[in-house]
Formats: sequence, C-alpha cells, structure tokens
Amino acid sequence: QVQLVESGGGLVQAGESLRLSCEASGTIFSINSMGWYRQAPEKQRELVATITSRNFTNYADSVKGRFTISRDNAPNTVYLQMNNLKPEDTAVYYCKAFIVAAPFPAKDYWGQGTQVTVSS
Repeated sequence: QVQLVESGGGLVQAGESLRLSCEASGTIFSINSMGWYRQAPEKQRELVATITSRNFTNYADSVKGRFTISRDNAPNTVYLQMNNLKPEDTAVYYCKAFIVAAPFPAKDYWGQGTQVTVSS
C-alpha cells in the first residue's frame, strides 16, 4: 500500500519561509510526476507546482519566483521551498504523486495535507 506523508507546515509571518516535504512509501515500482496542491477555505483545490521524473517543473503564476519544487528519488521525496510567503498563501497543502505500485495500475495518490498559515 502506498502512502504519502507530508511535513513542514506551520504558522509564519508574511515574508518568512517554509519548506514542505512529502515522502512516498510502499511497494513502489516507479514515480512519474509529483506535485503540490493547496486548498484555502471555501475555495477549490488548485495546483501550486509539479515536477516530472526528468525534473521538468511547472508553477502556478501566483507562486512563480517565490516557490521552488524539487525531488529526491532516494527516498521518494518531493519538496516545496516557499519564500516570501504572503497571507494569500494560507491553505492546506497536499502532495500528489502519479505512482506505479504493484499490484495496482498507475494512478494518483494524495497525502493527508499539511496546514500553512501566513499572518500579516
């Protein structure tokens, strides 16, 4: 069974930084794309950043220049470095990974979410 476990959320002031981590564990054959999404209260979940197995990255316009996504394949971990945080970044941040894990076909797996709160 595959699990994604996030860590690193917390309460910070505007302008400060946080680093989120998400480690995938289980009977994993391969991981394709990994990414971070967020959901603020009463809003839909939105993409923050993604990274492919070849380290191609994609960012939401609202975080470009402030957030950096990276991954480490041993262990299967994806990171989100968040700098110059703003109150509008406040949300629950979710990790997602597209994983091939025996005996299941490839599919998306989600973490449980970690709260990021930015005070003004």
